[in-house]
Amino acid sequence: MIKRTLFFSNPAYLSTKNEQLVVNYPEENKAEKTVPIEDIGYVVLENPQITLTNGVLMKLVQNKTALITCDQQHMPCSFLQPLVGHTEQTVRYRYQLDASIPLKKNLWQHTVMAKIANQGLHMKARGKYSLKLERWSKEVKSGDTQNHEAVAAAHYFQNLFDVDGFSRNQKGTPPNNLLNYGYAILRAVTARAIVSSGMLPSVGIFHHNKYNAFSLADDVMEPYRPYVDALVYDIVETGANLEELTTSIKVELLQIPAMDVIIDGNKSPLMNAMSRTTNSMYECFYGNSRKILYPVFC
Repeated sequence: MIKRTLFFSNPAYLSTKNEQLVVNYPEENKAEKTVPIEDIGYVVLENPQITLTNGVLMKLVQNKTALITCDQQHMPCSFLQPLVGHTEQTVRYRYQLDASIPLKKNLWQHTVMAKIANQGLHMKARGKYSLKLERWSKEVKSGDTQNHEAVAAAHYFQNLFDVDGFSRNQKGTPPNNLLNYGYAILRAVTARAIVSSGMLPSVGIFHHNKYNAFSLADDVMEPYRPYVDALVYDIVETGANLEELTTSIKVELLQIPAMDVIIDGNKSPLMNAMSRTTNSMYECFYGNSRKILYPVFC
């Protein structure tokens, strides 16, 4: 089932009744709205004048809904997750924490290979030169000791967008702002799937900054980044003004969880594919597999 993504950019009062999310607006001409909580996968709160009851927070968390709040620049800045995301959580934590360094290096190798391969397929789909990326994706060694991931990313972004002087930088010129927003949504999708699979999003296989509470999410989302890039590319091609992240642009970027991807030969919404990816990662930690299941860009 594809979960709904709700985006609130105006003042609102959110509460719950009869397993429904109840939305009331300060404006007198706006009628009350209700949405079944079981249908909600993501809630993005952008306006600082949004009020939530503790009851609705509890219901959303119990439904494993990702509640995302935004900062003064309207960028996603926090993610509410449940304390218990899986019935076997304690056991799964142990297998994750006990994973050997060779296994982690092997998993990171396959993650980087999948990311570069998807970047190459995206470039090829746009009619751009992709042979270097295709070659690099097959040359990644255990642990990516030659840093193919960074080399490929630099080449990829230098040649993807038809924007003069564009380079990937979080504080750089557009469409960096769109990429930042899209990756933040993707990160929340990934963290939600990791928690639901009974793992710790803060314990990564490669990323390990002590200040990063979502290291594993930053690892797992890498091969999914080209799907965000593709959505941003399409927005850029419309010729829209990208200096400001308008509500219409954000609404387009919030389609990320429901985007169709091909995983294991079948079409699936990205949010569902991500759950398959995180479950396959746990199988690697458990010892049933040696390779994470990632989508193939198409």
